[in-house]
Amino acid sequence: MYQDALGISVFTMILVGSLCGFLIYNKYKAKLFMGDTGSLALGGVIATVSIMLNQELTLLFIGMVFVIETLSVMIQVASFKLTGKRIFRMSPLHHHFELGGWSEWKIVTVFWLAGLMTGAIGIYLGVN
Repeated sequence: MYQDALGISVFTMILVGSLCGFLIYNKYKAKLFMGDTGSLALGGVIATVSIMLNQELTLLFIGMVFVIETLSVMIQVASFKLTGKRIFRMSPLHHHFELGGWSEWKIVTVFWLAGLMTGAIGIYLGVN
């Protein structure tokens, strides 16, 4: 078991290092975009690692911002199909705030802080 966890941790550290390199080129104003293929691959890797470590529910808290973003799209589509009315100005949720007058910096800052808080909660729950 220890050997498996060591291999997974080495792999995730390599992944984090490559993402840090990506972020150097993706700072404001972005010169390089990851797109759906890269982000979905990263999500798959994170889900796979959580399954291998038996931390599936912890991932729900760590990725709460992404869960809420996805739920906002699902809620918007279901509401529009069932009632013909929209709940959000636009989905995903960050576009709702954008149309509400929030600046890009404010949205990014609030979502980063929410991600840090829910990530810390997820790590705390995973450790205990």
